[in-house]
Amino acid sequence: MKQYISPDKSKTFKEKTKQVQELINNTIYILDCFGIPLDITSRRLERMAITFLACGDVKTLSDFKTIKDLKDDYSLKTRDVIDYVNKNFKEKISSGSYDDIRRKDLKLLTVAGVVLRSSPNSATNDSTRGYSINPLYADLVKDYGSKDWEQKVIDKLKGVEPLNQKLKRERELKKVKVTLPSSGKILFSAGEHNDLQKSIIEDFLPRYGFGAQVLYVGDTSDKYLHLEEKKLKELKFFEISHEELPDIIAYSKEKNWLYLIEAVHSSGPISEIRLLQLQKLTEKCTADIVYVTAFLNRPKFRQFMAEIAWETEVWIADNPDHMVHFNGDKFLGPYK
Repeated sequence: MKQYISPDKSKTFKEKTKQVQELINNTIYILDCFGIPLDITSRRLERMAITFLACGDVKTLSDFKTIKDLKDDYSLKTRDVIDYVNKNFKEKISSGSYDDIRRKDLKLLTVAGVVLRSSPNSATNDSTRGYSINPLYADLVKDYGSKDWEQKVIDKLKGVEPLNQKLKRERELKKVKVTLPSSGKILFSAGEHNDLQKSIIEDFLPRYGFGAQVLYVGDTSDKYLHLEEKKLKELKFFEISHEELPDIIAYSKEKNWLYLIEAVHSSGPISEIRLLQLQKLTEKCTADIVYVTAFLNRPKFRQFMAEIAWETEVWIADNPDHMVHFNGDKFLGPYK
C-alpha cells in the first residue's frame, strides 16, 4: 500500500495510532482510484480522508464492508462531522470550524459526486444539511480488497469522467511536427530551465506552432545551442548577437508567425518593459510576432503573473493543452 501520508509529513497524523494511519492511507488510495485530485497538502489529504470516513460511518478497515450511504438514510451535518472525527480519529478540530468542513474538506468529494448532499436544494451554507456517501461509490468501497478491485472500479465508473481529468481538461489537439532545418536533434545541458525549453519544443510548438521551424535556442551553457541565422536574416530579424535574444525563436511559414518565447524558471517573463524592447528590436521583421512566456507549473506562473504584459501569451508545461491569453477582447466569447 502506497504511503500517501507519513508520520514525518504531518504532526496530527503522527499522533494517530498505526491502525488509523493505515485506514487513512487506504482511504486516500480509494479516493485516488475514484479520480479525486490529490495535489493538496498532506494535512488537507488527511482531513479529506477522515471526513469521507465520517460520512460513511467508517472507523476501522473492517468497516469498509458495511460503509453507510444515502440509501441507508445516513448523513452527517458539518458539525456532526467534527464531533465524529474528534472522537474517532484523535482530532482537535474546533466546533466553530464547521464551514471549513464544507468549503475545504468536502469540496473535492462533493464536486466529484463521491459524497452527496442529503438535501441538494438547500442553501449552500445551510448548516442543517447533511452529507452522505454516493451509493455508487459505497458499493465499490464495500468490495475493497477483492481480486482485481481496481479493474472493477474502472468498469463500474466507465461512464463517469473522474474529477482529476475534468480539472486537467486534456484537449484533443492536432499535433504538428516541429522541424529543425539543419539538424535532427538538440542536446540540452541539465537543469530546470532547459527542461522547460525541451517541453516548449516537444509539447508547446507541436500544439500551437502550425508546423513551426525552430530557428534559435539558447542553452544555459551555450547561448547559440541551435541557430538558423540565414532564415532569421531573411525575416529581417534583429542582430542575432544582441544580448536581448529570447530563449527560443520559432517560425511558422503557414501563418507567417515568428514566436518569441521566454522560458521562465527564476526570472525573465515578457513584462511590459521586455515587450517594448522586443517590439523595438523586431520593428522591421516581415513576420507577425507572437510573444509567449512559458512556465513549468502554475505555482511558478503565479509567482510572476503580475509582471506579464498585455497582448502576450502564457503557456504552462504541466497543463500543455491550454493557453492563458493576456489579450483583451481578442478571445472574448463563449467557449465551445
